[in-house]
Amino acid sequence: MESLKDIISTNADILGGLPVFAGTRVPVETLFFHVEKGITIDEFLEDFPSVSKSQLISVLEVASKLITSDYIDKIYEIAS
Repeated sequence: MESLKDIISTNADILGGLPVFAGTRVPVETLFFHVEKGITIDEFLEDFPSVSKSQLISVLEVASKLITSDYIDKIYEIAS
């Protein structure tokens, strides 16, 4: 598996440090906004051609691991 830094990057000079798909200016949260609106993954990739399908899948895998693992307790702490 790729390093998280190979998938998601943050840089204060790019969108004020928002997490973006590595090598792009596309915020990761944009993927989740699209999913919430019922927009398909293929449509997202059409809208943001700088994001590769493998990057998108890697981000979803990371999110899945965070939500379905022992890390959920830490997420609860951060979110409250």
